[in-house]
Amino acid sequence: MLIAILTLTAMVLVIGAVLLWLGRRLAPDEDSLVERINEILPQTQCAQCGYPGCRPYAQAIADGEADINQCPPGGEEGVKQLANLLGVEPRPLDASRGEHKPPMVAVIDEDRCIGCTLCIQACPVDAILGAQRQMHTVIEAECTGCELCIDPCPVDCIDLVAHGEPWRWPRPDAIPLKIREAAHG
Repeated sequence: MLIAILTLTAMVLVIGAVLLWLGRRLAPDEDSLVERINEILPQTQCAQCGYPGCRPYAQAIADGEADINQCPPGGEEGVKQLANLLGVEPRPLDASRGEHKPPMVAVIDEDRCIGCTLCIQACPVDAILGAQRQMHTVIEAECTGCELCIDPCPVDCIDLVAHGEPWRWPRPDAIPLKIREAAHG
């Protein structure tokens, strides 16, 4: 019995050490160009730029495979910030990708929701709660207003409404004060 406990303890310690090493080894370089570009992008994960999320778009910009004007949620200000970072001339926002809109948040009319879960599957940031054949609701603090949940809804019970402030990840007010203070000093 003691040998089994010691063996399991040793295995847990070895696996923990390997995971810690991998976490440090594979952590993104916060000073890399891709990370600096990603910080400028609005983190809506809407795919309007032609990439599945903001991080892949940032990688494509850094690799020279994408232009800096493909992000409608970032708007003209985002294009200017990217141009400044990369030392290139700003270009007008690519209108074929959509138009810049104020920050929005999805709202589900729970009386009309049939619980199909199609919106949950479409949400890139897991901001929708619900279960099959149960009404769904949106976690407003997590919703990026990407509009990806609207088209799959068969009963048209999802609307976008104006949101008071731009959504940024992580939201500083979502991080407990003790963690923020520990991180800064």
